[in-house]
Amino acid sequence: MADLGDPKTALRHYLQGARDDLIWKLDGLSEREARLPRTATGNNLLGIIKHCLNVEAGYFGPTFGREFPTPEELVPLSAYDEDPQADWYAREDETKDGLIDLYRRVGIFADQTIEQLPLDAPGRVSWWGPDRQVVTLQRIIVHVTTDLARHAGQADILREQHDTTIGLNREYTSIPEGYDWPAYVAKLTKLADRFG
Repeated sequence: MADLGDPKTALRHYLQGARDDLIWKLDGLSEREARLPRTATGNNLLGIIKHCLNVEAGYFGPTFGREFPTPEELVPLSAYDEDPQADWYAREDETKDGLIDLYRRVGIFADQTIEQLPLDAPGRVSWWGPDRQVVTLQRIIVHVTTDLARHAGQADILREQHDTTIGLNREYTSIPEGYDWPAYVAKLTKLADRFG
């Protein structure tokens, strides 16, 4: 494990952890299962990956004067004028494996930005309000990590609803083994019903 005493190393560690957790939630899913909407607003596991890769490419690219090497693979800002959900689903010409590969390449690109700049390096987020656009690399790393962690939580629930795959991450689920989940759910339901 990396020495997390260095602030930049610690920030990169948690950012990478969020990325890994998101990708893990797609393990073993078919193309259809990864794309299938699982909420009333169309949330789907592959769409979460596509959204997060576009988030990282934007925040660690143009914010710091960099451009992803193949920008045509990303959702351009102009696409949101026509479809505000443009980065929340995979188009027919995109695949699960292709988007996972793209996300990994975006991660390398983002890590290069982090490696090359000091934490106090200035940046500008053009799509934020005028009074908030000036940022530092440290603020963006924290912002993006928080955003990815939030989406990893969404992915946790979507995957659990699909096939009961649960857990914090591949190596450590933080879930008790052999637990009687139906009994637990019944216990919580009975408790909630007391307030009905």
